[in-house]
Amino acid sequence: MASPRTTATTAHPGTDETATGDGSRRDGRPRQDGASLVSRVRALLPELRPAERRVGEAVVADPHLVARESVTALAERCRTSAPTVVRFAKRAGFSGFPELKLALATAAGIEEGRSSRTPLSGTLDPSDTLADIVAKIGYADARAVEDTVAGVDVDVLEQVVDALVGARRIDLVGIGASGVSATDLYQKLVRLGLPVGVFVERHSAMTALSLRGPGDVVVAISHSGATSDVLEPVRLAREVGARTVAVTNHPGSPLARATDLVLTTASHETTFRSGAMASRIAQLTLVDCVFVGVAARDFAATRRALDASFKAVGGL
Repeated sequence: MASPRTTATTAHPGTDETATGDGSRRDGRPRQDGASLVSRVRALLPELRPAERRVGEAVVADPHLVARESVTALAERCRTSAPTVVRFAKRAGFSGFPELKLALATAAGIEEGRSSRTPLSGTLDPSDTLADIVAKIGYADARAVEDTVAGVDVDVLEQVVDALVGARRIDLVGIGASGVSATDLYQKLVRLGLPVGVFVERHSAMTALSLRGPGDVVVAISHSGATSDVLEPVRLAREVGARTVAVTNHPGSPLARATDLVLTTASHETTFRSGAMASRIAQLTLVDCVFVGVAARDFAATRRALDASFKAVGGL
C-alpha cells in the first residue's frame, strides 16, 4: 500500500511563512504568489458549502464591488451571515475579511490596467462579432496561461520532476480533452528515452496499472478532478504502491485528494468553452513546465535523445 499523502509546502523567500497545498499559509495570511485571486476562488466553488459558495460567486461576479462592501452588506446580499463570510475568507487563504478585501482591491487595480488593451471577460455573447470572438478567445487563453504560471508551486513541480527522472516506469492517464494533454506529455517524454506510456481509456489504464508498484509514477490529468475514469486508475495505482501526480484545475477535488503531488491549472470555461479549450491550454502550459524541467536535468543527454529522434523521422 502507498503511504498516506503528504501535502507539499512552499517556503517563501525572505519570510518565515509556509504555504499549504490549498493555497493558504500556515500563519493564516494570504498567499502572495501573484496568482489570480478570482481564479483561485472560482476553483474553490465546487468544494464550498451552499452559503459559502454564494459568497464565492459574488466575488467571482464582481470583485470590485466586494472590495468596497462591509462584511454585513456582503452577507445580506448573499443571503447569509457575517460569520459565513469570514469562514469563506479563511477558506480562500486569508486570516479574515479585511485581508480578502485588500487582495480584491489589488486585483481590481491589475484588472483595470489590463482593461485598456483587452476585454475583461472571455464570455461569449450572441451579439459578438467574429472580431469580438477572436479577441475574447485570445484573452481567455492568455489569462489561463498567465494565471496558471503565476500559481505554479515550484517546490511541488520540483518533486514531480524528481519523481519522473527517477521513475522505473511512467504512466500518463487522461480522458477526453485531458487525454490530448496526456498524449502531448507522452510525445515529449518518449523523445527523451524515458519509459513512458499513455492511456486515454479506463480499461486499458486499469489493466496496465494493476501491474505497477513502488518506483513507478502515474500522472493523471483532469480539469474537474472528478472524472471517475481517471480517479479509479489513480486509486488502483496508489493501492499497488506507485507514486501519483494530479494535474487539475480544482485543488480540493477528489483527484487532488487521492494523489501524492498536485499541480493546479487556472482556467475558466465560459459559453461554448468546454473542457477542450481554455483548460487544455492551461494543462499544456504545465505539461511544458514538467517536460522542460525533466529535460534540463541532463542537457547533454537531452540533446542526444532529441537529435536521435529527429533524425529518425526527419526524412519521412
